[in-house]
Amino acid sequence: MSDPIYILGISAFYHDSAACLIRNGQIVAAAQEERFTRKKHDPNFPSRAIKYCLDAAEISASDLRAAAFYDKPLLKFERLLETYLMSSPLGLKSYLKAMPVWLKTKLWIPKIIEREIGFSGELFFPEHHESHAASAFYPSPFQSAAILTMDGVGEWTTTSWGTGKDNQVKLEKEINFPHSLGLLYSAFTYYTGFRVNSGEYKLMGLAPYGEPRYSELIKDKLIDIKEDGSYRLEMKYFNYAAGLTMTSRHFNKLFNGKPRLPESPITQREMDLAASIQQVTEEVVLKTVAHIVAQTGERNLCLAGGVALNCVANGKILRSGLIDNLWIQPAAGDAGGAVGAAMAVWYHHLGSDRTVTTDVDAMQGAYLGPDYSDDIIQSTLDDRGAVYTKVDDPSLAGAKIISEEKVLGWFQGRMEFGPRALGNRSIIGDARSVEMQTTMNLKIKYRESFRPFAPSVMEEEISNWFAIDGPSPYMLLVADVHSDHLLDTDGRKLDGLDKLKRHRSNIPAITHVDNSARIQSVNKHTNPEYHALISHFQKLTGCPVIVNTSFNVRGEPIVASPGDAYRCFMATEMDSLIVGSFVMHKADQPTHNKQDYLNEFDLD
Repeated sequence: MSDPIYILGISAFYHDSAACLIRNGQIVAAAQEERFTRKKHDPNFPSRAIKYCLDAAEISASDLRAAAFYDKPLLKFERLLETYLMSSPLGLKSYLKAMPVWLKTKLWIPKIIEREIGFSGELFFPEHHESHAASAFYPSPFQSAAILTMDGVGEWTTTSWGTGKDNQVKLEKEINFPHSLGLLYSAFTYYTGFRVNSGEYKLMGLAPYGEPRYSELIKDKLIDIKEDGSYRLEMKYFNYAAGLTMTSRHFNKLFNGKPRLPESPITQREMDLAASIQQVTEEVVLKTVAHIVAQTGERNLCLAGGVALNCVANGKILRSGLIDNLWIQPAAGDAGGAVGAAMAVWYHHLGSDRTVTTDVDAMQGAYLGPDYSDDIIQSTLDDRGAVYTKVDDPSLAGAKIISEEKVLGWFQGRMEFGPRALGNRSIIGDARSVEMQTTMNLKIKYRESFRPFAPSVMEEEISNWFAIDGPSPYMLLVADVHSDHLLDTDGRKLDGLDKLKRHRSNIPAITHVDNSARIQSVNKHTNPEYHALISHFQKLTGCPVIVNTSFNVRGEPIVASPGDAYRCFMATEMDSLIVGSFVMHKADQPTHNKQDYLNEFDLD
């Protein structure tokens, strides 16, 4: 038997740096650097994530056949220089800010890799959207599929589409910078007062509170959308190409005001802007998908790139009838580029065969991060002075806790890869509770009250509770709560955030103001412990749906270690915590000052 072939994929230096290790084409481990450094969206070289991946395989860097970086830095540098020259002298401040970083760091990837991990072997540089496309198709359960990638920008490309078949991915068409659907959405993220590259999901969550009264204005002034989904932006309204802000004074004039100040009150204007750009985004995406299907004849579709995290648009693609099957890379943003880069080397450059299992994907539920034995967990808890009880069945203990409408920190097994907590690093609660959304937002997560929470539902029950026929394992599809579970309302028209006051279903904690939910289906084979918890909860309450949100506070990455979990537990008003086999209740813990724990977090 020949020795296994290991390939390391690396994503770094923009946001959400990450590493992925594959062995003979199978993913061994993958993780974002932020989970180890505790710096949200950490863009630095993922030294700790790489160390974890190598340790998980019990190898060293010298055992690697190759490494792959997720884009071509020289091509991206060319785009930056050309953009600055075209906009000179307006881009001088941005140029002076960016150039030192490029000249000292970003142009020297081989040397950095050799210095950081001791690898000086063969190094590949697939293009950014090639990495996205590879991450979308190769782990999918499809032998062939159409592929769509959409994000802010890679080197030059902002949107691309093509096909995947067997072990080949071919990108056919692209749209180039500065015309970018991702950057258009980010411009509205910025204008409505949220942080670019992390607040886009807030904008999506805000959209149902508003009316799309600006949609026609956006299409008339900002973006020219063709029938095939291609588009061009009117660049005078934007400042991202060479400036330090996303929008220009012309944008401000068009929408009658300056950008909302972060943390200031959200007004009806922000809600209507969110609804409008969401509607326009969906129009572009649906037209693009229709064109791709017509051109390729494929009825399977794979998505990646930051725009693929827009789960509302994804749900509409699935319901459009344009395709039969949809698969979305769970780490659709830059972190997932590490997966795609490694797989591009395995299939494109090494010409390896690809075997597909049609009933399961190759991401293993995205449970690709570190796990911890009970011995390590107990040692950590003892060091923290925690008071705990060890139980034989953590899932039953957890179900009993949340059935009493208590908030539970739930830490089990391998950490998730990507932006979503999928039941291993989660804060969970009773979806039937009318107070749960407000409690979790304000007392646990320390975030905006309008933010919706997602449900976790047993896969076999999903169509009984939501208007969707197939699974949604990665929390990347939105669908309506099933009509059987909706409540009659009093008919009063509520505006803006007052819509939160209306109870719309018998699972109100996860029902958004438009009766929708961002769904995670839980498979008993992929995550047996989490599935068992929900099954126990159903036996206790009759309901197979619980609330699932990421185990962190606002501004902090999802917890990675047992120590992270205990610190977050003590810094919030969480009622209980289960880590591995160990159950803790807040009332039993040593007297502490919550603020001391809270001060350890960056709550920006």
